[in-house]
Amino acid sequence: MKTFLKEEIKQMTDISLIRNIGVVAHIDAGKTTTTERMLFHTGRIHRAGNVDEGTTTMDWMEQEQERGITITSAATTCEWNNHRINIIDTPGHVDFTAEVERSLRVLDGAVVVFCAVGGVQPQSETVWRQADKYNIPRIIFVNKLDRTGSDFFNVVDQVRKKLSANPLILQLPIGSEDKLLGLIDLITMKAYKYIEDADNNVEEIEIPHEMRSLVSKYRIKVLEAATEADEKILDKFLCGVGKITEEEVNTALRKLTIAGKIVPVLSGSSLKNKGIPFLLNAVVEYLPSPVEVASVEGVDPDTGEKVPVKSGKEDPLCVLAFKIQTDPYAGQLTYIRVYSGVLSKGTTVYNSTRNSYERISKIVKMHANSREEVDSVSSGDIAGLVGLKNTFTGDTLCEEKKPILLENIKFPDPVIWLAIEPKTKSDDEKLSKSLTKLLNEDPTFKYKIDEQTGQTIISGMGELHLEIIIDRMKREFDLEANVGKPQVAYKETITKSSESEGKFIRQTGGHGQYGHVVLTVEPNEKGKGFEFINKIREGRIPREYFSSIQKGVAGALDSGPLGNYPVVDVKVTLTDGSYHEVDSSDIAFKTAASIAVKDGLASAAPVLLEPIMKLEVVTPEEYLGDILADINSRRGRIENMVESKKVHTVSGLVPLSNMFGYASALRSLSQGRATYVMEPAFYDRVPEKMMKEILGIS
Repeated sequence: MKTFLKEEIKQMTDISLIRNIGVVAHIDAGKTTTTERMLFHTGRIHRAGNVDEGTTTMDWMEQEQERGITITSAATTCEWNNHRINIIDTPGHVDFTAEVERSLRVLDGAVVVFCAVGGVQPQSETVWRQADKYNIPRIIFVNKLDRTGSDFFNVVDQVRKKLSANPLILQLPIGSEDKLLGLIDLITMKAYKYIEDADNNVEEIEIPHEMRSLVSKYRIKVLEAATEADEKILDKFLCGVGKITEEEVNTALRKLTIAGKIVPVLSGSSLKNKGIPFLLNAVVEYLPSPVEVASVEGVDPDTGEKVPVKSGKEDPLCVLAFKIQTDPYAGQLTYIRVYSGVLSKGTTVYNSTRNSYERISKIVKMHANSREEVDSVSSGDIAGLVGLKNTFTGDTLCEEKKPILLENIKFPDPVIWLAIEPKTKSDDEKLSKSLTKLLNEDPTFKYKIDEQTGQTIISGMGELHLEIIIDRMKREFDLEANVGKPQVAYKETITKSSESEGKFIRQTGGHGQYGHVVLTVEPNEKGKGFEFINKIREGRIPREYFSSIQKGVAGALDSGPLGNYPVVDVKVTLTDGSYHEVDSSDIAFKTAASIAVKDGLASAAPVLLEPIMKLEVVTPEEYLGDILADINSRRGRIENMVESKKVHTVSGLVPLSNMFGYASALRSLSQGRATYVMEPAFYDRVPEKMMKEILGIS
């Protein structure tokens, strides 16, 4: 197991030797610790950091080190067995799910870490679904097998049942909990004993006699899986003629992993440095290179035709910006994934998303928050660009003569908001600048000025998310602020159809304004959002005003008739209207459309929607009754309960509005022994009585 020196790293150019992977998991499963150990074994760092001590390389932010959690995804590069591995360590907390989303968008494979005690937890399911969305091949690392209550086979069973996946065990742990002694590799059919405090921390031993029947059982499962991808293995397996080689098995399993038909499962304990070299071998052996994943597809921004992206260095340039980071000294840092071609310092590229140009002045390879400047990056690389002026998350950079537009990254809507104001009036401009920079970095963070109160409203994915935002404003922008209480981000929708008319007519003696539209507003399918349909008879309104009408409709939906909350899941159809040859204008039709929509929404039986959260509580048996009663009192609905070793896992759905301060309440109910996780599930209708209370209707 060789690691490579910097001189050798620079010579590596073969795309097939690159692995772009993410380390993803539920909070506290051990992602950052696993990444640190991978960097240590590859020689990228000389001392593995500790999350609890705040000494990790990847968790470089002050808030991350203080809280012992990952807040922002961090990128690094290391080398293993003649392969370059680009790693992105992602957050586990649901409030920072955007970091996982945009990381998976640009990765070719993932290491999914599961805690051997906690198993498949809610955020595990979320990151798994995100990986499914982008067809990311995965390997599983069952971590913390040395902890009390660990159960390797239970985790594998949960993966199969909860995630509908096909896990294939490639390693069996020898022992468990404080008696975790080593592992058995089902590919090589060798057993290894862990050695404490050694660089190469295993030694080969005989397979324990009492485990041989279990080893035989799972070895057959490995070979059966391999037969699906290789007929030669099938013939040897069925006929018993000829030896099935390690290379044949690995090649077959690689095909199955990349195709998403299996998920290899490995075991160990990252904190104790157990199993990491085997995990690195599996990354190289089973996860794909950039040329082996499904071809990325974009569209021609001029014609709308689909354009396949080839993964060659000689192909036209295609780059996706997937993350923005503000550096107080260097300015804006843009993280990119190069899908094809070569990007060189000193060149000018075309931003097809914004129809603008960018000069590439500095390219850097990232190692958490440290950088190494390079002259160029090519297909398969993940890097950073310093100093781009008008490029943001999801933008495509390419050649002007061969333009291409990649699909943008979609992020969930915020579910919580609060009012904020600077402590001194002189800091108003500083507040606006700091919020804009944070907005550019984080697509799930939003802010606006309330038209009625003049307050600045910030919104995000949860209390912790906004807490970190406010803390960053203080640390990075030296801005003290007064902060209101967190509020629920309600939405509005309608329950019946309505037809309305909007007119905007101003005659001033000279050139006036004339816009007239007739619209139908009706409920759309849940989750489908806003849909605009044009059914107007030809000639009633000139085609040139259609986009202005659509903009007026969209703008009106930002503020609903009940409580000025955004309106969702609405279908608006333009059915009629009229125009004036002289006085009609874009602004007139935009205003008329806005008037028509507002009137139509008010008469279409509007209702209030609230965010419903998926809740999971893990509690000792003696507190179960009180916790269930408390969830019911919060309008919660219990969906499932599982008992394991007198510890109960309660899953259910509960409105966010009833969950503020839940952490303190749960500590009180369980003497600090119960834990919980919560993530957004969907929006649902607020009960009539509660809606009146929220809106102040008597």
